[in-house]
Amino acid sequence: MDNREQTAPVQCENTRRNTIDELLAGTEMSKADFWELIAGAKKECGQNMGSSINWLTSQLIARGPQQTQDFHNILNGYMSLSYQYGLWTAASLMCENGCSDDSFIDFRAWLIAQGKEVYLAALADPDSLADVEAYGGCQFEELSYIGNETMKHLTGKDAYDNTDPDAYKALVAELKKGITYGEGVDYPYEWSEVEAHFPRLCEKYLEPGAVEFHLKSHHTIWFSDCPDIQKAREGGPPQRHGPQTDIKMEGM
Repeated sequence: MDNREQTAPVQCENTRRNTIDELLAGTEMSKADFWELIAGAKKECGQNMGSSINWLTSQLIARGPQQTQDFHNILNGYMSLSYQYGLWTAASLMCENGCSDDSFIDFRAWLIAQGKEVYLAALADPDSLADVEAYGGCQFEELSYIGNETMKHLTGKDAYDNTDPDAYKALVAELKKGITYGEGVDYPYEWSEVEAHFPRLCEKYLEPGAVEFHLKSHHTIWFSDCPDIQKAREGGPPQRHGPQTDIKMEGM
């Protein structure tokens, strides 16, 4: 047998691995370091989001520009990876006045602020958020800006402009490896489907008869004319058979 048939895939994988390592070579903050900072803010400041921002800012200033840039990139990577319609549906149930595009950005920042375990559990099963205490309207806008604002303070540079696109793409691919997406987390659920797929969130956040009211009033959670929503809803809601690892929807 020609040994090249066996070694070529390994060589390709090694080349890919080396490329990723080279792209991420300049980073100083690991994803473990990132989650330790998030956990530290939660431990020190609890639900006080203003105090959390101050604490995190002081920590990033002490760590310097490179780790501040890394924090910014990792945060945005996790924000992107949690852009999932099923999670957005859960956010719509939890947020008092629904969840617009901008609100979903702030919701995902709030979700990250709850820590690694809560974040990963929500992507495996958004209904698990019924176990998390909602506060601050489930919105944490300031967390989205902290890396950029601290970077400006330290260097005068914009963290977004300072991000290398190829390195960021490689980082997101690495972060994604640690996430197990639950079946249906990429599906945009409508009012006729939420009670079956988010029973605990519905029980916790919806008034009795709320679903029936929305159905009789022909209300929708999503813009049904949107092509992306139509495509995502093709085939109807999935069965709940456990986690999946390949999500078709691309995060923003």
